[in-house]
Amino acid sequence: MSEMIRVTLPDGSAREVARGTTPAEIAAAIGPGLAKAALAARVDGEVRDIMRPLEADTSLALITAKDEADALELARHDFAHVLAEAVQKLFPGTQITFGPATDDGFYYDVMAPASRGPFTEDDLPAIEEAMREIIRADKPLRREVVARDALIQTWKDAGESFKAEWAAELPAVEELSVYWSGDDWMDMCRGPHLASTGKLDGQAFKLMRVAGAYWRGDQNNAQLTRIYGTGWLNKKQLDAHLLRLEEAAKRDHRKLGGEMDLFHLQQEAHGSVFWHPHGFTIWRQLEAYMRRAIDAAGYQEVKTPQVMDARQWEQSGHWGKYRENMFVIPDEVPNTEDEGPVISGEADWMALKPMNCPAHVLIFRQGIKSYRDLPLRLYENGCCHRNEPHGALHGLMRVRQFTQDDAHIFCREDQIVAEVQDFCALADRIYKDFGFSYAIKLALRPEARFGSDADWDKAENELRDAVVRAGLATEEYGWEELPGEGAFYAPKLEWHLTDAIGRTWQVGTIQSDRVLPERLDASYIGEDGGKHRPVMLHRAIFGSYERFIGILIEHYAGRFPVWLSPVQAVVATIVSDADAYAGEVAAKLAAAGIRVETDLRNEKINYKVREHSLAKVPHLLVVGNREAEEGKVAIRTLGSEGQRIMSVDEAVAMLVAEATPPDLRD
Repeated sequence: MSEMIRVTLPDGSAREVARGTTPAEIAAAIGPGLAKAALAARVDGEVRDIMRPLEADTSLALITAKDEADALELARHDFAHVLAEAVQKLFPGTQITFGPATDDGFYYDVMAPASRGPFTEDDLPAIEEAMREIIRADKPLRREVVARDALIQTWKDAGESFKAEWAAELPAVEELSVYWSGDDWMDMCRGPHLASTGKLDGQAFKLMRVAGAYWRGDQNNAQLTRIYGTGWLNKKQLDAHLLRLEEAAKRDHRKLGGEMDLFHLQQEAHGSVFWHPHGFTIWRQLEAYMRRAIDAAGYQEVKTPQVMDARQWEQSGHWGKYRENMFVIPDEVPNTEDEGPVISGEADWMALKPMNCPAHVLIFRQGIKSYRDLPLRLYENGCCHRNEPHGALHGLMRVRQFTQDDAHIFCREDQIVAEVQDFCALADRIYKDFGFSYAIKLALRPEARFGSDADWDKAENELRDAVVRAGLATEEYGWEELPGEGAFYAPKLEWHLTDAIGRTWQVGTIQSDRVLPERLDASYIGEDGGKHRPVMLHRAIFGSYERFIGILIEHYAGRFPVWLSPVQAVVATIVSDADAYAGEVAAKLAAAGIRVETDLRNEKINYKVREHSLAKVPHLLVVGNREAEEGKVAIRTLGSEGQRIMSVDEAVAMLVAEATPPDLRD
């Protein structure tokens, strides 16, 4: 008689089944509908293949398409494997390497056979069709555990040098498994996978592009071709995603930034932004807005050095944990002679600051601080530099030089929850002023970290309590805890904004840090007369001005609200006889604080309307002889049909109201 095991289901019920029973068999025993719908299983919390036998007492939850996150992860993983199989079927001699799921699809890194060059986008239609053939064949996906030496030899015999190298370097204690697609193709993988290729929808994926990639991400290694795809559970999801991509392309901040003459980037300053007058107008409006917000919230603005001695970064812990992302500078006068090295190599090192926090601690340490001085809120529009790889740079979204709306709150233990709660309220008001909804998440301790478990317990609980008291730890605000996602010195709350087309952007943070004050010897005199360590709350709302402006450009599709728009109005003439009147109208608007320009060119008015619409000017005030005689203007508003006729004073009042920042409105 077979040995029996106990399987506990999500509703609390339990079943006695023979050891070796599969989740698929349990689904079939429950009912034919579930048997058809079940895609995989969660066994004691771990997602596994539905055909993988159960070997011990366990809790079991069956995964269906309704469990969308798990189902998408499985489908995308399978699409990646099907992609690799299709490429090798079409192009024998292709070597395969890695092929993970991504946030919206999958990719696989491959090396084309020596008989041809790297794969191009011209190859994608044929690869797609080969993938659909594999899906239509409904090939079973079968897991097999393989002895390490045998697997390495199998890869070598097949000419798969990358796979052989990878298998040889995996930990000796790790069980190696492969997945067979039918009986004629296999890949090394931990899994899990769907039961067969036919569980995928052959109309729910699309190969998107190819790119170069290095084996293991090292530019000293062989160059591979990375084939990207997007994969979904059904065609409806795919079509919706492609529509989002189309809309996102229209909103691309790099495209709109050029069309609207906001900024540019160029190789002479990799990852640093050249702000044009219109773009810097947006920056200045954001800076003024944030200064009003932090002044009202009791912050004191400071300014700290760009370059600091490496010993300071060693003491803070950044030199050891973060040095690869820092720009380091020798502390010496460079050699000016033609012969010899530029630097001696013997100088002490300094570094451009990648963050502001150590400098703010140094300000806190100036003079004796009392418990009565706390909380002390130091704010800085701090320019930082991070040595990001060239390939990781992306417009305004990922740069090397950026300015943070950074602040550090030095407070007592009994003040932490109230300070975090106040910050939650401040962030809520600011994000809503820009039209964003958001989710809030708690990033918990990573494996590599400074500080004791007791300190981490305390810090995590304080952030959690503050969100609960602020009324944000709810489904409405997308409250979620993220294990392992905290910084090396502190847990953090994260604000994930949702933009106009449904994309999310992680922007604001607040971190509760007991490590840095200890490492940099920050202290205050307590009520008991003794020295105490303050807790340091690291916080930002925009994150960086560069990235936030990039997000705003895409969120608004370049159609900024009037208060943020670089040019709020253009006065355009129909005939040259109205030039003088246009100047008078523009002068009245400028006197009222409106950012206004005139268009007196000898062009047809329809041409002017079209040009200023493309430039995303909110209001075009058209004037001709009739308007000049009557003291009126014809206003065309971006995104609206027709025009409105009103007096100059009415137009000024309307524009002043719309141009008032949201925090200054009654």
